[in-house]
Amino acid sequence: MIQMTGNSRTLTVALLTVAVDRDLTDRIVQAASQFSWSVTHEALDEYLSAARRPAMSQETKAADAVLAIIDFDRDARGAMDTVAYLNQLFFGRFFAAALSGRSDPDLLLAAMRAGCNEFLRKPIDPRQLADTFDRQEKQWSATMGRTRASGHIISFFGAKGGVGTTMVGVTLAYFLVNLHKKRVLLIDNHPEFGHVCLYLGLDGTRYHFDELIRNVTRLDSALLRGFIAKHSSGLEVLASPEAHDPSRTIDPDALERTLEFLRGEYDYVILDCQTSLEEANLAVMDCSDQIYLVATPDLGSIRDLSRYIDGLSRNESTSARLHVVINRYSSHGAVSIEQIEKAIRVPVEVRLPNAYNECLRAINIGEPVAPDKKSDFAAQFSRWAAILTGAVEEQPQPARKGFSLFGQKRTS
Repeated sequence: MIQMTGNSRTLTVALLTVAVDRDLTDRIVQAASQFSWSVTHEALDEYLSAARRPAMSQETKAADAVLAIIDFDRDARGAMDTVAYLNQLFFGRFFAAALSGRSDPDLLLAAMRAGCNEFLRKPIDPRQLADTFDRQEKQWSATMGRTRASGHIISFFGAKGGVGTTMVGVTLAYFLVNLHKKRVLLIDNHPEFGHVCLYLGLDGTRYHFDELIRNVTRLDSALLRGFIAKHSSGLEVLASPEAHDPSRTIDPDALERTLEFLRGEYDYVILDCQTSLEEANLAVMDCSDQIYLVATPDLGSIRDLSRYIDGLSRNESTSARLHVVINRYSSHGAVSIEQIEKAIRVPVEVRLPNAYNECLRAINIGEPVAPDKKSDFAAQFSRWAAILTGAVEEQPQPARKGFSLFGQKRTS
């Protein structure tokens, strides 16, 4: 490893040469040294993949940008795996150039699809290499100093099936768009047969969230637009698959990278999640700013809710972001809020009234409950959306000791 420090700028660049012979590597390093970058170079003799991961230096990990020159001639498949792996590892700050002595249109297309930004031909022309670096420097210069917007990720999980988790997520997303004009993405994170598009009257058959995750290595704003279904309100949706596929799996690392990208595209990213603590759902929780567990005031739901809380509370970070929603609550119900809080040992932070007929009608017509509807259900969501956006401050609810719509911290 060698390091060269430029005098006129502070951009740090990790230059990786992969399966490139020594003479050509020296020329690439020499070309990079002509730019006013702080460059760290690592020469990697073998191709990389998730199964063949070398130890990267701290300088490379901390670099502002990672620039990889990858030789495709020894093993094109291995080179493409390398691009995909490095793109995931350094997502958002990665640039790749394919290097080959072959004039093969199919190879060029495969390299571009794998995620390469440029194609360099052997014998390498110093001017071509300099032009490549110059184009990339201009792109870096245009984006340096910009702060990428950081939206909020909110995830909803039901204590069990049938507690209205999808309705809660859809309604909150709809109110954030309608009342506060926020850019909101609603994700149906069920592995198949989710109901988000059904509740919104949308056709969700085109592309799905899991497909977007599989394309994380080439994810950008333009690609995202092709996956989105858009409601007339302006709410944007990523659907779940509408066909069963037993071989379908989700890579938790790719899921996290996808959510971090989406965080920069929207004010709020809201996920309606299947009830489980599988690895992919735990990855969603790790990315979430707020995690809502939804239950109904019946013994089966409260029992399952208590078990979920016990399991998740072992992780202090997750526990701090955990909130409880009791849906379909009625003061005439058999189980009171005080009894629920005693059973789960944490406060109920959101209480939604029983509005079964109102919600059933909304589902059947494919249109969420409207914010201007005069009902307790709509009023609670209006307040919830206002608190999330900072339009109103959180206030304790004095009518019921130990209960607030938001904000009351759990006690251990």
